[in-house]
Amino acid sequence: MQKITPFLWFDDRLDEALEFYTSIFKQAKVTYHKHGPDGKTFTAAFELEGQEFMGLNGGPHYHFTPAVSFFVKCADQAEVDYYWDRLLEGGHPQQCGWLTDRFGLSWQIIPDALMQLLNDPDPARAKRATDAMMRMVKIDVAGLEKAAGQ
Repeated sequence: MQKITPFLWFDDRLDEALEFYTSIFKQAKVTYHKHGPDGKTFTAAFELEGQEFMGLNGGPHYHFTPAVSFFVKCADQAEVDYYWDRLLEGGHPQQCGWLTDRFGLSWQIIPDALMQLLNDPDPARAKRATDAMMRMVKIDVAGLEKAAGQ
């Protein structure tokens, strides 16, 4: 077990969340679950791409905020499109590659190209890429590259 594991509080939707997340990520599995007296999963452990998580059906007392998000590192536009489209189902798009999924959890769907362009040794290229990113909702690699190259 990893030393630090995110522990997520769901409002009576843990079973739905487990099914949703494990259907999206290619390397995903539920590793443990304990049912409560109502027959629903009370606590569960699951892995997404090697990252361990714990979940709790804790009720309506607490909610997720964008103050904590999960950064999904994507190799290319196809991977951005895949994760963006699936995690966004029932959720809400945000600015700069962020989205909030149907459970209120925030995700950043970020291509490697964005990080490379934002850290370009030419400050003018990096600024143009940053300015382009700030106008985007879902990150568009071709749009970033075009803006940076101008």
